[in-house]
Amino acid sequence: MQPKIQVKNVTKVFGDHPERALELLDEGLGRKEILQRTGQTVGIQNVCFDVAQGEILVVMGLSGCGKSTLIRCLNRLIEPTSGEVVIDGEDILKLSNEKVLERRRRKFGMVFQNFALFPHRTILDNAGFGLEIGGADKATRDAKATEALKLVGLDGWEQSYPSQLSGGMQQRVGLARALAVDPDILLMDEAFSALDPLIRRDMQDELLALQSRVKKTIVFITHDLDEALRLGDRIVLMKDGYVVQIGTPEDILTSPATRYVERFVEDVDKTQVLTAGALMHDPKIRVTPNDGPRTALHKMDQESFYSVFVTQRDGTLEGYVWAEDAAEAVKRKEKTLEGLIQRDHYAVKPDESLGTLFQMLVDTRIPLAVVDDHGKLLGTIVKTQVLAALADAQPDRENTNEEEGEPAQTQEAPDAKVGA
Repeated sequence: MQPKIQVKNVTKVFGDHPERALELLDEGLGRKEILQRTGQTVGIQNVCFDVAQGEILVVMGLSGCGKSTLIRCLNRLIEPTSGEVVIDGEDILKLSNEKVLERRRRKFGMVFQNFALFPHRTILDNAGFGLEIGGADKATRDAKATEALKLVGLDGWEQSYPSQLSGGMQQRVGLARALAVDPDILLMDEAFSALDPLIRRDMQDELLALQSRVKKTIVFITHDLDEALRLGDRIVLMKDGYVVQIGTPEDILTSPATRYVERFVEDVDKTQVLTAGALMHDPKIRVTPNDGPRTALHKMDQESFYSVFVTQRDGTLEGYVWAEDAAEAVKRKEKTLEGLIQRDHYAVKPDESLGTLFQMLVDTRIPLAVVDDHGKLLGTIVKTQVLAALADAQPDRENTNEEEGEPAQTQEAPDAKVGA
């Protein structure tokens, strides 16, 4: 499927003679040296990435890294110096100003850090402002603005004024204004940065809940790593105008591309980001309810397991069977596992965070089952996998015992052979 957005080698140079800066960029010089030599400021350089339909792509980095310049290049609020920005197969950098304005009104909604609400207008009129600029009649814009306000949880506030709303509510109005024009793409530039931490967290929840319903393509700018990890399907990490790494939150945390990225992520609480889907292993063995206890015992014996998960033919998880129960059933000459299946197992979804798994692992002697939305077994997790993931996620240090100065020792956990 063709990406919704394709950014190809986009560069923006601020100054009267950008061609001089482009030549030096081709020679490998950095933005500081280019500024000293030419007086031209390189905002972004050779940025490349795609955004899939319905994806939340987060662009993040420290102040001055070029992320806000980049997002404004996507809809030509800032004109790129070179490169391509392809939206639905069309390079908008080749369009006339008139066509760009039409595309901007039809395809893009933008939400800024400052709420940019008109204090003398009602919430309804603020939410419908983009439609008004687009020429919609009052009945149409009121209807669409009302629906957008309902989407963001502000139904009933239509006749209020911005001064009567909290900061979080005002930001919801800004989001409703962007949604009212029914854009394909939402561009959100530090949209929650001005909010208090608790309100900011609520707005992140609102955005994720909203996205599950409206499935927009979102490019979200932030300097906050926790926010990026929480919201992003993928993250574009920038430094000094160029892209350092692109990947999923787990990619960024577990496989940092440079020392800069390592330092950026070293203080993150990995337990809230790493997921069951990243930790799970394929179940080496499984049986069906119609299999006999001797078959189950044979499979467990091959892997030295003392339990095995039971699934239907289509993979739907039914439960698990203990080796000792299967052995007793063999003595009784039973033919199936139907009467042996235990159903007190834990089942988690692939997006379950590592932090929620600890108590489950403490409470059970068998692996955690990872299942999809239809209850089909995708994989299993044992304690050793969680401990290994936490160890791998720690900042890079010497692998030595700090007190003794000897190599650290690793012991196999007692649940290493329980049907993982």
